[in-house]
Amino acid sequence: MADAQFDSALDLLRRLNPRDTKQNLQAITGIIPDLTEDLLSSVDQPLEIRRCPSTKRDYLLCDYNRDGDSYRSPWSNEFDPPLDDGTVPSERVRKLEVAANEAFDVYRELYYDGGVGSVYFWDLDDGFAGVILLKKGVTPGAKSSGEWDSIHVFEATDRARMSHYKLTSTVILHLANQNESLGEMDLSGNMTRQVEVDLPVESDASHVANVGRLVEDMELKMRNLLQEVYFGKAKDVVGELRSKSSIPFGAVHANMLIYDKALHLYLKQVEKRPLTRR
Repeated sequence: MADAQFDSALDLLRRLNPRDTKQNLQAITGIIPDLTEDLLSSVDQPLEIRRCPSTKRDYLLCDYNRDGDSYRSPWSNEFDPPLDDGTVPSERVRKLEVAANEAFDVYRELYYDGGVGSVYFWDLDDGFAGVILLKKGVTPGAKSSGEWDSIHVFEATDRARMSHYKLTSTVILHLANQNESLGEMDLSGNMTRQVEVDLPVESDASHVANVGRLVEDMELKMRNLLQEVYFGKAKDVVGELRSKSSIPFGAVHANMLIYDKALHLYLKQVEKRPLTRR
């Protein structure tokens, strides 16, 4: 029964607006509390921002830095609210985590021109794993709002002078536009892709470079898919509506042009020279 309920909950969440995932999760877990832990660890939701009390730097919240009701800051390695026996990475993995946060902080500035990023690592029996989080939002205004969330979860398994990497990447995108003359349009969705590869490792520092290249390549592919496939398909559908429907088309067409322009400006950042290839 529990498995059937879990599968049904996942199926339902896949069909609802990703922007409302948090509220929908709360509603489902309120009805079936036994599914809370499984759903929180299985469902990607828009990232939330919190400020580290010790370093005064922003970091992102997810299930991977959560212990009970507390969240661990990647900058101070401390939990907020404070937690005496919270789970933290080993000394070796923590050093890698610090190095990865420094590297992806530069990556975030180059590619996203702002936003917030966080990296969390944890130990495995035969290696380690981690998650790279990136969030960029558009300042909400009277006419438009938008958010981009990237969630990259990986496992690194040691194999002599090689390491086997398994990367699962999810992008959650939300764009909205509203005004009196054009009406309202909400375009939201998510995309998940996975890759596995073996890469050489000379030292622990090699892990940061390897993961950096994997994330960089995956984000480029997913941005291109969003632009060429998802937005391209949306424009094709709107084009069909224009040619076959007698319903006034001006407002829909104008909104699609706004989305196309916004995404084009965002994706222009991809042309910047990649961080990991310098």
